[in-house]
Amino acid sequence: MSRIKIQNKTAREVAAKLLDIGAIKLNHQKPFTWSSGWKSPIYCDNRLALSYPPIRSFIKKALAMAIRENFPQAECIAGVATAGIPQGALVAEELGLPFVYVRPKPKEHGMGNLIEGKIELDQKVVLVEDLISTGGSSLKAALAMRETGFDVIGMVAIFTYGFDQSEKSFEDEKVSLICLSDFNHLLQEALDRKYLDENQLVYVKSWRLDPANWK
Repeated sequence: MSRIKIQNKTAREVAAKLLDIGAIKLNHQKPFTWSSGWKSPIYCDNRLALSYPPIRSFIKKALAMAIRENFPQAECIAGVATAGIPQGALVAEELGLPFVYVRPKPKEHGMGNLIEGKIELDQKVVLVEDLISTGGSSLKAALAMRETGFDVIGMVAIFTYGFDQSEKSFEDEKVSLICLSDFNHLLQEALDRKYLDENQLVYVKSWRLDPANWK
């Protein structure tokens, strides 16, 4: 059974809202270049949602509902730096729970903190992320919390590309992930809006099969 699940009741609406504000962009003719060097026909910047109050509120409530439904025992919310911090803080406020955030590496001065904020060891924690690609940085944060003594019971995110690599990584580390939307629902929405035709859809889908070598 997969460790990654999609909230089907929100998947199309979230994809539509992200397309509406340009948080997700599609360009099969002039692919984007990711920081990894990968060429991609899709670029996702969910930070833009924070600048649109109605969409920000919708995503906050959808993430909070995903936690209530899948991780009702949550005692704390943790944002994954950096994009997961504002989303996590909004969700923690919505749920009335403590909030912390996880740095990518310990602070180099002061207390040298990796986790910022105050919660008790053994508390049940749900991490909040905005985007899942390979899952590496997200799982690094989850494992850091576990190694510190927190009980990470799951993670929620706005969007996932659905790579096989991320599926395997979340399974290997035994972290359950709930996403509001994903690549497949996005493409269906884009097709319905005529951002892509059927031939272009097939071409864009081929990217996810081997993103490191896609041309």
